[in-house]
Amino acid sequence: MSGDLAIAHNTGGTRHQARYLLPAFVGRYLYPLSGLGILFVVWWFGGWLIANDDDLSAFADFAPGPTFAALVDLIGSGDLSDSILSSLYRVGTGLLWGFAIGVPTGILIGYLTIAMRVANVPFQFLRMISPLAWMPIAVLAFETWDSAIIFLIVMATVWPIMFSTSHGVKRIDPDWFKVSRNLGASGTQMVRTIILPAIMADVMAGVRLAVGVAWVVLVPAEYLGVTSGLGYAINDARDTLAYDTLAAIVLIIGVIGYMLDSACAKLVNRFNWHQEA
Repeated sequence: MSGDLAIAHNTGGTRHQARYLLPAFVGRYLYPLSGLGILFVVWWFGGWLIANDDDLSAFADFAPGPTFAALVDLIGSGDLSDSILSSLYRVGTGLLWGFAIGVPTGILIGYLTIAMRVANVPFQFLRMISPLAWMPIAVLAFETWDSAIIFLIVMATVWPIMFSTSHGVKRIDPDWFKVSRNLGASGTQMVRTIILPAIMADVMAGVRLAVGVAWVVLVPAEYLGVTSGLGYAINDARDTLAYDTLAAIVLIIGVIGYMLDSACAKLVNRFNWHQEA
């Protein structure tokens, strides 16, 4: 009898565990896969419409079938590895400069009220200028195309990092600063032990926004005189009318962008000390 009770207890526990795991599986995998499935159906239907339209049939290679065939060829040949590395180098370097400029400036204007009052209007004015609008100036100011593109990415990344950092500093409890001053903390110590730990989630959120903007700006920026990068590869595929290759490169850009955003989201969660362990 006791064995039957144990079996019943184990069965009930298994069922309870299954009821718990099913919603987790649905939320983690089923919903995203359903969204991708809908997107694929829309893409396939659009390709079918284009292929059956005499005026647009020349663009039929944008459909999923030719695109995935070209994607397999690109991955197998390794032709895009240099382009991917070049694009990641430019984005990474531009993001590093944006971080190096944005975080200290954001701490300054967030901590000092007078600095915010002086800088807010010019910074907001500059922030609203499209990074690509700086292209003529970048071409004139820098000797190499790489440097010009990195400058455009800096102009895209510095503002979200700066203002997210400033917002994080403003949310710090002023009493923390009073206590640290009473304990004799220097300015450097306050930055290291109070400000930086408190604002890292905001900084990482700004970095996440900056990565998204930089990745969008990268492709048109690489239409400049460079001979490498994903933007150059798209431009080259367009000029040669290789629409299947163009669509495959677009897929690669989307996948890499999603991976970068996911990595940034994990960093935001990692530094969000408000969350429970």
